[in-house]
Amino acid sequence: MLPHNRPDIRSLFESLLPYFDAGVKPADEILRLKMTEGLYTILNTDVNLYASLFDFADPWKINIIDFMEKNYMNEMSMAEIALYTGRSLSTFKRDFHQYSNLTPQKWIIRRRLEAAHELLQKGGKKISDICYEVGFKNLSHFYRLYKETYGLTPGMA
Repeated sequence: MLPHNRPDIRSLFESLLPYFDAGVKPADEILRLKMTEGLYTILNTDVNLYASLFDFADPWKINIIDFMEKNYMNEMSMAEIALYTGRSLSTFKRDFHQYSNLTPQKWIIRRRLEAAHELLQKGGKKISDICYEVGFKNLSHFYRLYKETYGLTPGMA
């Protein structure tokens, strides 16, 4: 069903109907012109779409913080994170600095500690399970960092 409130979209589709009704493929030049017309029609719908359609500066880059929020508990090197977010290591570090004054490694540790703190507050899990669940590999290291950050041991939380 064609939109009744958008004559530009309606006329675009109606101009193609004779080709479909006759079972004839339009010439390549006509298809190219219709695609161009379609793009202009879409842009007339919302000018903010321009950046999505035509800004190819960094289309392969994944949002760093979104990626790290989903993966802070996984063991990955900074080079791997950079690669997975579509950046070189130096570009990753530079881009990350726009989000946080912490280094990426310190951000990950802080995020792991926050997650552990939340889980400890909920209760119901062993401290060692929480330690490994949030991404720490060494229980004594986790205890030390937790106490430095929160002023008490995980068992006291």
